[in-house]
Amino acid sequence: MRVAVFSTKGYDRRFLEAANAKFGHGLSFFEARLDEQTAVLAEGHDAVCVFVNDRVDRPVLEALANTGIRTIALRCAGFNNVDLRAADALDITVVRVPAYSPHAVSEFTVALLMALDRKIHRAWARVRENNFALDGLIGRNVHGRTVGVIGTGRIGGYVARAFRLGFGCEVLASDVTPDPELEAIGVRYVEPAELLRQVDIVSLHCPLTPETRHIVDAAAIAAARPGLIVVNTSRGGLIDTSALIEGLKSRKIGGVALDVYEQEADLFFEDLSDEIIQDDVFQRLLTFPNVLVTGHQAFLTNEALEAIAATTLDSLARAEAGEPLPLRLSAEMVHA
Repeated sequence: MRVAVFSTKGYDRRFLEAANAKFGHGLSFFEARLDEQTAVLAEGHDAVCVFVNDRVDRPVLEALANTGIRTIALRCAGFNNVDLRAADALDITVVRVPAYSPHAVSEFTVALLMALDRKIHRAWARVRENNFALDGLIGRNVHGRTVGVIGTGRIGGYVARAFRLGFGCEVLASDVTPDPELEAIGVRYVEPAELLRQVDIVSLHCPLTPETRHIVDAAAIAAARPGLIVVNTSRGGLIDTSALIEGLKSRKIGGVALDVYEQEADLFFEDLSDEIIQDDVFQRLLTFPNVLVTGHQAFLTNEALEAIAATTLDSLARAEAGEPLPLRLSAEMVHA
């Protein structure tokens, strides 16, 4: 199958080419993101492979259909950037990688919280300037605190286990489908609003849907315990960033650790060190000493990249052979 790979970085190419030795697809790599203007690059291909910030809305899908594209492979789990109803209407098959390496993201989640809570990022910056003073670096134990996990799929499930079994926390969870194995170790399921009222730390691991968009908003922050710590390694749109900033200013929010941001498409995965960032909301967020932001790297391990490449190329091979596609997405998965 001839595949146009968009939003390509060096690591994408390296892992996809290594995995492709088994499949023999014709891979064309493009650094450009997929949108209406760049869709023409897919001409002459049978499929496109896209990432989290590529645009796959109806106009782009129509443009792709006009070039003969019939298969789209997402090398990620989330699919909020895809108009699945339009894809179904245009007879375009969409596949994804729902569980490439839950350990990669769950481990990074815990690491991000610990770095924030123990001020490791600030200590690292000080030591590089030969400042070994400890003033301002007092943290808190995680042990004994109440942690909320919204979304207990494989990633959220591992995070819940880490806090419950590893740190001895009380863990509250929220999900449309409770996990009996988590309940067996003492994780208690509640509604999201109740969870946000009761926890000291909340970690977000649910998909971005109309129901979960801005699940952490001004109302949720107002009802939360003072000093709530928010961790998000899922999708930026789960948090209303403007409300988050107000919560930080009022000190209702005690700390924020983010690997995603709701307007990240114009920022993340690019070297903008010589540029002037035009996003005033993002720039304001970075001014707080109790905010730690990374650039959507929670997935970035050798094991995860190998799994993403192998699963993506296998799905494309199955599509070419007309075989069943267990990882196929459909409009039925879109919440009303």
